[in-house]
Amino acid sequence: MGIKKLRKQKWFGIITNIYVLVLTIFVIWMVFFDTNSLLIHWELRKEIKKLEKTQDFLKEEIAKDKAIIQKLSDPKELEKFARENYYLKKKNEEIYLIEYEDSISQKDEE
Repeated sequence: MGIKKLRKQKWFGIITNIYVLVLTIFVIWMVFFDTNSLLIHWELRKEIKKLEKTQDFLKEEIAKDKAIIQKLSDPKELEKFARENYYLKKKNEEIYLIEYEDSISQKDEE
């Protein structure tokens, strides 16, 4: 097929049109090379979704913490929390810690 026959083809005329060439170059530039390219937008969208998931998780944690703070405003609940988590005691009281076999670390095996 010679160049003369190729030039007579309809698709060749469309492809070699200056507007089509400029538009094609523009689209390629915007998708791959520009600072605001489509690829960068996809990466940023992924990061936004990840940050939104983190935000939702942290909001749930804040709600849990607020519930705990509300619960600890009662003196009896505060005392119960201190005894269970920090092993605090009243005067003239003894605390016995009971450990089960499966909760003790096996240091002898190492």
